Amino acid sequence: MGRIAVDPARVARPRATDDEQTISGRRVRQLILWFVLVAPFIAVFVGTSSMTFAVGIVILSHVLVLYPTLTATSQWLGPVVTHFATDVKEVWLTIDDGPDPVDTPRILDLLARYRARATFFVKGERVRNYRQEAGEIVRQGHSLGNHSDGHPSARFWCFGPRRIAQEIDRCNKAILDVTGTPTTWFRAPVGMKNPFVHPLLDARGMRLIGWSARGFDAVKNECSAVVNRICKDIKPGSIILAHEGRREGRCNCIEFLVKRLSEEGYSFVIPGQDKLRSRAPGQGGDATKVGNTISAVMPRRPAF
Repeated sequence: MGRIAVDPARVARPRATDDEQTISGRRVRQLILWFVLVAPFIAVFVGTSSMTFAVGIVILSHVLVLYPTLTATSQWLGPVVTHFATDVKEVWLTIDDGPDPVDTPRILDLLARYRARATFFVKGERVRNYRQEAGEIVRQGHSLGNHSDGHPSARFWCFGPRRIAQEIDRCNKAILDVTGTPTTWFRAPVGMKNPFVHPLLDARGMRLIGWSARGFDAVKNECSAVVNRICKDIKPGSIILAHEGRREGRCNCIEFLVKRLSEEGYSFVIPGQDKLRSRAPGQGGDATKVGNTISAVMPRRPAF
């Protein structure tokens, strides 16, 4: 199959990443990594006087790394898109783990019935294996995002920069080879990222996409529970996380969800780059939050 002809006007180009949120993310990463490096020396220095204080310093240094790594929507390490700006009842449906030779055609059919658009965050190895399904997604007016090449969900968060770059670049190449269009969106496996992810994405003009509503359809089969969980978090501008493939019932969950939200007056759109948002209005800077956390949690240095 050859590349798909794409109207250049429809291709969203990467926007500059040197904005306030990205700079804040760099400062947070620097602050966390600085503290991780100096924490053992501080612990040794004060350990002879207060073992509790020393242990607390080491524990805090680990927490400052693990919390933003394992919390998918944490902004500490850099901006994670969690919603988009809109004044009407619109949501962004994102579907992970495809393409799938069985589920993808079914999902495309139901999206066409409801005139809904979606973004499929795909695995590079599956794009290479199911080129026809990946191409059909774009032909029907939807978009593709990068969900890593092999989806190493248990290990991605602890990979070094070289391995993370391989996962991103191989998937990008697979998408480009099939569609002729580069993607500017990345979603980490299971949403977990580490301090290396944002610099690598910045260098590629890409953005990290999270979510604001999910039903845990990756681990649950009961569609009513999945859809109810998603709908309780729905509001205009929400980003919905759904999945395809592997587990039975995922397509049914997506169909029930699209039907229910359509009946409630919502439309399913793919927002422009300029509409994507990483934090709610009025939310403070993460560098200040981390600095305050370090100051608040650390006990006073013991007197000698």
